[in-house]
Amino acid sequence: MTVGGTTFLLDLLLLYLLIDYFEIYYVGATALAFSIAVSINYFVSRRFVFTGTLRSVHAGYGIFILIAGAGMVAVTGLMVVLVELFHLPYLPARVIVASIVGLWNYGMNLYVNFKVAGKH
Repeated sequence: MTVGGTTFLLDLLLLYLLIDYFEIYYVGATALAFSIAVSINYFVSRRFVFTGTLRSVHAGYGIFILIAGAGMVAVTGLMVVLVELFHLPYLPARVIVASIVGLWNYGMNLYVNFKVAGKH
């Protein structure tokens, strides 16, 4: 949880900076912030969370990117729904979306990518 929580806070900080300081439209900013944070999350998670994996770094990162790509589609799509249809501010919307997509991403990496479920 510490790794995921820290990289999620990085995601929120990047999102805030991209939107409020660099004036990037929230959909693009969401995708960019998510991509940066999730890439950092991979390398930190591989080192400290999913320590029992036998998959190589390159193969694992490739699968991780596929999972993250699906996660990015879900994150940006749900952000549009919450911001445009429900008129939520982008930061609270991103927190709500993270609670849904974050669990999915973690589960997919635990059971599919790193295959260490039950080993830690």
